[in-house]
Amino acid sequence: MRVKRNTGLVLILALMIILLSSMPVLAAQELKADTGNTAFIIICSALVLLMTPGLAFFYGGMVRKKNVLSIMMQCLVVMSLVSVQWVLLGYTLAFGPDLGSIIGNLDYLGLHGVSIFPSPDYASTIPHYVFVAFQLMFAIITAALITGAFAERMRFSAFILFVLLWTTLVYDPVAHWVWGGGWLGQLGALDFAGGTVVHISSGVSGLVVALFIGKRLGKDRDAIIPHNLPFTVLGAALLWFGWFGFNAGSALAADGIAGLAFLVSNTCAAAGAMSWVAAEWIHHGKPTVFGGVSGAVAGLVAITPAAGFVSPLSAVVMGIMVGPISYLFVSKIKQELGYDDSLDAFGIHGVGGTLGALATGIFASTAVNPAGADGLLFGGLGLFGIQLVAVAASYLYAGLMTLLILKVISRVMPLRVSDAEEEVGLDISLHGEDAYAYEDMGVNDQLAVGLQS
Repeated sequence: MRVKRNTGLVLILALMIILLSSMPVLAAQELKADTGNTAFIIICSALVLLMTPGLAFFYGGMVRKKNVLSIMMQCLVVMSLVSVQWVLLGYTLAFGPDLGSIIGNLDYLGLHGVSIFPSPDYASTIPHYVFVAFQLMFAIITAALITGAFAERMRFSAFILFVLLWTTLVYDPVAHWVWGGGWLGQLGALDFAGGTVVHISSGVSGLVVALFIGKRLGKDRDAIIPHNLPFTVLGAALLWFGWFGFNAGSALAADGIAGLAFLVSNTCAAAGAMSWVAAEWIHHGKPTVFGGVSGAVAGLVAITPAAGFVSPLSAVVMGIMVGPISYLFVSKIKQELGYDDSLDAFGIHGVGGTLGALATGIFASTAVNPAGADGLLFGGLGLFGIQLVAVAASYLYAGLMTLLILKVISRVMPLRVSDAEEEVGLDISLHGEDAYAYEDMGVNDQLAVGLQS
């Protein structure tokens, strides 16, 4: 009997040891990265990064030829600065464990605690590092979008400081509010891929910079037109292409929601291009390629917050709406108000992002995505009000914080180049380069030296 009891005790102990030892294995299996999802998000991350060089061409074609390299340099610098800032500080502020529903804490400072294994908090089927990289690309393109508002007139040293401060004090907190466990996400605000986080924050901040820094020289006297529309078309094509990673990748898995986001993104871009062209054709009598690409980008902006929550038919309606509204804003309202948003960062991204965020509160449907919510069209009265709160909070915070950043920088250094530097062009005066006339660099160098002295 004693032998049997001892044998039973040994078996029980052995079973307990087996169960206890298997628990970490089970947990590890639950958090094992899915190779298909991982490959998909890595590719989407690369597509989103491609959007910033695409933006460089899009903006580069819209400025005058004496400033094309300066706007491209700004986009390149954003890619470099934000990449380092994100690893050191930005990621933990945006996606670190929640602190008061306002900001992430410093647990992930320098990516401490981030590993090759999935994170149960954000992406349970892809490595945590891949999630960090994907979100980094959003931070990069958001800061780059703002450059269009103050193109052709900001001092490069001030620009560097502005990007670092703005990304840290504006983008990172707003990203946390919506995606990182902050108060807007808790409230139930829907922003699939960045209507408030990316487009409203960048558009509103760009408008504040444009107002603060003033108009370009000769803006009220001479017509300032794009110098290279083929560049702009190329840039728009790269943006459209990269946007599939932007929106579809925000599903964080290669699944049906990613497929939906892919389809509605293309649909809304196409409808936006057609509706913008139709509006200018009626208004000015001629359809333009510049209007076509502007409408496509406006459509992409509008669908961004809604991409995983609305049907393809709703995307058509949103695209038809955003084209004429953005066109009216950049062709008429901006002129009447008299400010100089050089490349319509607010007119396309601010206005398009606002329309998209509010339209999400109208067209979102749990029949499309059960994880979302129903908008006004489907009986969800509360969602539209929540979207209004998200839009208002993003406008208020981005606008006021950007104004504060500009005031601080202006106390340290001039924000704007001198009149002489602006007349010559930022390519020569700030960077000592000429995009189209390298054979004349001797003369250009003399001009730059004279300006510096």
